[in-house]
Amino acid sequence: MKELYKQIIQEIGEDSEREGLIDTPARAAEAMRYLTKGYEESLEDIINGALFISEMREMVIVKDIEMYSMCEHHLLPFLGKCHVGYLPNGKVLGLSKIARIVDYFSRRLQIQERLTSEIATCIETITGARGVAVVIEARHLCMMMRGVEKQNSVMTTSVILGEMRNDQSSRAEFLTLIK
Repeated sequence: MKELYKQIIQEIGEDSEREGLIDTPARAAEAMRYLTKGYEESLEDIINGALFISEMREMVIVKDIEMYSMCEHHLLPFLGKCHVGYLPNGKVLGLSKIARIVDYFSRRLQIQERLTSEIATCIETITGARGVAVVIEARHLCMMMRGVEKQNSVMTTSVILGEMRNDQSSRAEFLTLIK
């Protein structure tokens, strides 16, 4: 990857041997590996047994989880926040694991729509929840830095599954509490 970044630097007309750019290919390769580390991780290692039996049946919400991802169309970042809620069905997930699941799927080449769905489906599958809701609000640098160059645009996506989709009061409770 380092050699490919060196080639890119040369292709845009820069001198890859110039003082400020000598180590850039290695740094860029390391950064790309970090930004896409979701491909290297294992969901089982992330959960690490942090699924606990619980009588809790009321909604659990973790909101304002910072997230960063890479647009698969332009290889530019998009960033924002993710809100996750679920209705437990005999099991609850360790608090930090919800944020780790968001990172697991975010650290890949993505589109926001798929990312939202992957997080919701994962939490539903792992916990056996009666209902799950995920909302992501993000700014896309591919739209801010190029193309239409709209600096204040925010994309919002939501996926609502199970009882939270079918029960209007659960859905409204989630949407009210993430505001």
